[in-house]
Amino acid sequence: MKGEGQKVKPKKQLGQHFLHDQRIARNIVNSLTGWKEYEQVLEVGPGMGVLTQYLLADGKYPLQLVELDRESVAYLQEHYPALEGRVHYADFLKVDLAQLMGGSFAIIGNFPYNISSQIFFKVLEHRQRVPEVVGMVQKEVAQRIAAPPGSKTYGILSVLLQAFYDIEYLFTVAPGVFTPPPKVQSAVLRLRRNERHELPCSDKLFFAVVKQAFGTRRKTLRNALKSLNLPEPVQQWPLLDKRAEQLSVEDFIRITQALEN
Repeated sequence: MKGEGQKVKPKKQLGQHFLHDQRIARNIVNSLTGWKEYEQVLEVGPGMGVLTQYLLADGKYPLQLVELDRESVAYLQEHYPALEGRVHYADFLKVDLAQLMGGSFAIIGNFPYNISSQIFFKVLEHRQRVPEVVGMVQKEVAQRIAAPPGSKTYGILSVLLQAFYDIEYLFTVAPGVFTPPPKVQSAVLRLRRNERHELPCSDKLFFAVVKQAFGTRRKTLRNALKSLNLPEPVQQWPLLDKRAEQLSVEDFIRITQALEN
């Protein structure tokens, strides 16, 4: 099977842990559903192509790859000639996705754990064109993103992603299926764009309110949001007696709308 064997040396500075379990690789690729009929797929950090081989075999969507490791790029170009011109040596966080990808597209990958949160923030920036994301991340990050209000792990990324995506924690992945094995467990998430096309408030202000609320998450909202100068009537809301992790997406929207009025 293509992609098998240790051909590329994993680089610690890039957060590389190469998946070698073919069954799990197939399951990750099979988790793409074609939600909202996107036109292409972008794979982030393909490494030696353990997911790539199944994406190519599936053949449903034109495929683009972004990889920051020159050695992995050379390996992919050698072993997957069908991808000529579609393996991009680049930092995903710096790539101009508007230029690289036309139309709507899904994102998939075994995301480097040291930048996984940043990857999801970039997904949010392009949410109108990214209907579906399937990614493997550190288990704790996956739990945080999927956490419901009231959970201790519910945080900024939980609220911001859940405002625009339905989140599914699909399955846990043990360290032993990677080379080298990470010191943590991993998990696969699926994000599918919800029906909220736009927030009924300023996106920028909503993001600011959420970040401010969780910046001092042990405080009640009344104290945590004091610097935002909440209107006097709003300061009396019982909702502000709660802490940030107790609020739903709708609660944060309501507070943001109050600040706009």
